[in-house]
Amino acid sequence: MTGPIYAIGDIHGQLGMLELALARIELDGGADARVVFLGDYVDRGPDSAGVISRLIKGIEAGRDWICLKGNHDRMFEWFMLPEPRHDPHLLIGYHWFHEKIGGVETMASYGVTWPELTRLYQLRALAGQAVPQSHVEFLQSLKIYHQEGDLLFVHAGIRPGVPLAEQSEDDLLWIRKEFHIDPVKHPWLVVHGHTPVKVAMHYGNRVNLDSGAGYGKPLSVAVFEEGTCYLLTAEGRQPLRPSGSI
Repeated sequence: MTGPIYAIGDIHGQLGMLELALARIELDGGADARVVFLGDYVDRGPDSAGVISRLIKGIEAGRDWICLKGNHDRMFEWFMLPEPRHDPHLLIGYHWFHEKIGGVETMASYGVTWPELTRLYQLRALAGQAVPQSHVEFLQSLKIYHQEGDLLFVHAGIRPGVPLAEQSEDDLLWIRKEFHIDPVKHPWLVVHGHTPVKVAMHYGNRVNLDSGAGYGKPLSVAVFEEGTCYLLTAEGRQPLRPSGSI
């Protein structure tokens, strides 16, 4: 396609920040442009249900929005299965309702709370009554990557040296160190989130747009046009240039 492509980092239940990001895109002239959401719509922030409703509303209105799946979205999706499934990539002793993960906040956004000594199947029954089927279907419909020209949008990153068609969903949703430390230029500029940084960063072969919205930090929006990457701020576009590696 021609024209700009926008990308929005990890939202994590921050509906107000999402609305601000969309407003900035409108002001930039991107009302009809393609917007790629990098996943992690839920957990930690106060209104995961509102974020999903807003994304569904935009898609139903015909917006050119591409929603990718994040690891937190998959945890929510798997919890809503008839028999809830645990993500084995979590640390031992962690689960979706661990205080550091965010499932409690997501359920609260649907009005679901529970007393002590509640069993998982009982909580799943409460969630089944509260979470709209349209939200479950949204989670199930999320893409695991979007490739366009020399840009590859994905939640966490890619495993270096592995062809795109052979990348595993687990890596695309969870990978960190192996991807971050690799300085080699990929076939595309990889645009991702998943690992919070203080500000959005361009590392030459990848751009990280997770600036910590899940912890109350600003939500980052980038614009890609004619081979240049910009960060979209309150003052408009600011060039986001390569600044090294981690």
